[in-house]
Amino acid sequence: MKRPMVNVSFFFFLSLFMSSFRSSDGVCSAGTVVVSRLKMGEMEEVDVDHITTDMPSQKCPLVCESAHHSCTDRENNPLTGPVFKNPVCKVYRFQTVDSRWMLVREQMEECTLSFSIPKQLLSLYIQEDMIRVKDLKELGELSPHWDNLRKEVMTRYAGIISSYQETLAEMDKINGRSFKPSCCKAQKSLEFIPINLHTQRMRVTCPKKTDAFYDIVTVGAPAAHFQGFKCGGLQRLLSRYETEKKSTAYQCIYYSPEHTAKAQEVLSTMSLLQPLITSLVDQLLQAAHEHSPPGLRDALKHLSDKTEQFVHTLKDELVKSALLALHAAQSGYISKNQKSTPVQSQHQVPESTHQDTIPHHKEYDEEEWDRLWANVAKCLNCVIAMVDKLQEEDNTKQDPVPEHQLADVITSHNPGDWREQLSPLVTRLKDCVMEVVEKAKRAMTFVLLQEAACSIPQGFLLQQRRDVVFSQALAALACGFVMRLYAGMQDKGFLRQLHLVGLVAQFESLLSTYSEEIGMLEDMEVGLSDLQRVTFKITEAKTDDLNHFTVEVPLPQMVFQTLPEEIKEGKPLQVFPVLFNVGINEQQTIAERFGDISLQERINQKNFETLEAYYKSLSEKVPVECKCTTFNLFLLKTSLHPWLYICRRLNGIRFTSCKSAKDRTSMSVTLEQCALLRDEHQLSKDFFVRALDCMRSRLTQGDIGQWEDPEAGTVTENKPASRHFYPIALLLVSSHLLVVWLILSLVFLLAKYQ
Repeated sequence: MKRPMVNVSFFFFLSLFMSSFRSSDGVCSAGTVVVSRLKMGEMEEVDVDHITTDMPSQKCPLVCESAHHSCTDRENNPLTGPVFKNPVCKVYRFQTVDSRWMLVREQMEECTLSFSIPKQLLSLYIQEDMIRVKDLKELGELSPHWDNLRKEVMTRYAGIISSYQETLAEMDKINGRSFKPSCCKAQKSLEFIPINLHTQRMRVTCPKKTDAFYDIVTVGAPAAHFQGFKCGGLQRLLSRYETEKKSTAYQCIYYSPEHTAKAQEVLSTMSLLQPLITSLVDQLLQAAHEHSPPGLRDALKHLSDKTEQFVHTLKDELVKSALLALHAAQSGYISKNQKSTPVQSQHQVPESTHQDTIPHHKEYDEEEWDRLWANVAKCLNCVIAMVDKLQEEDNTKQDPVPEHQLADVITSHNPGDWREQLSPLVTRLKDCVMEVVEKAKRAMTFVLLQEAACSIPQGFLLQQRRDVVFSQALAALACGFVMRLYAGMQDKGFLRQLHLVGLVAQFESLLSTYSEEIGMLEDMEVGLSDLQRVTFKITEAKTDDLNHFTVEVPLPQMVFQTLPEEIKEGKPLQVFPVLFNVGINEQQTIAERFGDISLQERINQKNFETLEAYYKSLSEKVPVECKCTTFNLFLLKTSLHPWLYICRRLNGIRFTSCKSAKDRTSMSVTLEQCALLRDEHQLSKDFFVRALDCMRSRLTQGDIGQWEDPEAGTVTENKPASRHFYPIALLLVSSHLLVVWLILSLVFLLAKYQ
């Protein structure tokens, strides 16, 4: 089973948050900075204002640490207050190769979308399944066999609705928390919430250079941790399920996944076009009432376009075939071949249901459906002809006429005539459209009934698993999109790329291809693949009502007006998710030596091709640093490391994940940050390891040593809620070094106990 997620988007209304802090120029009110820790070692030239310390010299070049929102880059940004919160900051000074000093600030924040996006998505799932139940009821009276299948499917949907409502009610009880710690990853009531979703920003200030920002989103692997991985993850389970479903679908008509997807597409298109056609008809009548030739022409053009699109959608063999199959499934239907034989018993499956292809019922008038949608096109042609006639008459009346005929022209000219002449034709058009919609909707619902009936019970369980994984991936993507949008609001090239091509969202996975993490990776692959159906839309905020999600991103008027016209007009903004996996832990070492890493190789190859296709599309429409990026793409074919640079060169969104977004993730992020300082800002080689050690150090002195567990999710007395600075062996960055470390550890233990 698969939900119709085409063009899913987010609408969230952001508050106009104005802090009481004061900016560096002294214009804005600012408040105080809470410095919770200060270390000055080897920083003789530190010039941080109003900071003094009696602490002894330290090897770690840490200037200050803070857990207060006045430390953030977004402190005076009215857009970010409702989205990012509870910042944790560290500030360092490192030496460059030319003996100058750079100031580096790390800033990590929680994202309120961790909970709000899944809650909104759950509500949409509940509404969607309620609509499906309603559509199934409206199929009308069916024969006993099909009616029993319908009842069983409706019972399954009712169970999902009840389960999702219960989960949503439990989530509504949670107050204050803005992320899910890893200790809750197997908690059912929180299974839709991503694990440890945080944003990390590194700001680099160098002498005589513009400040540089490097953003990354860290999140636990989107996976169904509560449901477990005993039988694998989604990728394996779905493949196995599709094979089994086709071989056991003896009770229903088998429709391929492509046919099911087409049925969902037809239903979605009709639900959009039918009310739009009705609205355009009303506009046409209003223009006729106002006797406005320009308005009449514009309304007719849009009406013609949408009606032709509507007819084209329905000119599909699947719609006709499903309509005929539904007719045969209705109660009391007897084919010509059955007229001389007894009616089938209640439990006997019709012969046509044993086929593995779409059935064709020759006994039913196959021309009827063609006549129905053809009538829509004929009605539209009549409307067009009438509009042309009215405009021609209007042009004739505007020509000079003799004075003795002027009174007759004035008398005969009545603006209401246009509406009166058009009204019967457009009414007929609306009636034909409605008739077609009703029949096509029932036919496509019947197709989905077959798919649902064949899915009992395994398909419904897989759909719930897929919903869970997609929810986690979606929350992470929304967080990354908003973060990247805020960072690029003043970058015209980025905004142009956004609406012309879209954004690449590069997910880096550190999961191993061994044991249960294989299932996590299989879940993650499917969840990120489903993100391809997601689009974003940016609109101007019409209200101050906050925290309202409707699948759009409304911005304040002053900010919205600076956007390109295409974005302001609501053009859907595409996101291209790509996933690269490089397993890092002792289990991956085992998999590389003795196991199977084909899953990782397949994922990386497939997503490299996606990234390469995106780059080609981008280079055709938006100028980019072609030589550098092309070279990195070449390296990516043989090595995975260049993906970090490629994503940033392409203005993309960077994500890093492991099982819980803790140890391996923090090691990867800090290594990436130090590599950026070295490659982009000439960090001295003598400072590289020291900078890495400093970023990875955990706070252990003074009040900071009394902080709660980094994942506790409770912020009291200015305590930061989370960190990624976890103590772990540097050797975990390389599985090869890890082998050496394990051998040396074993030798040491043997020597110790001997």
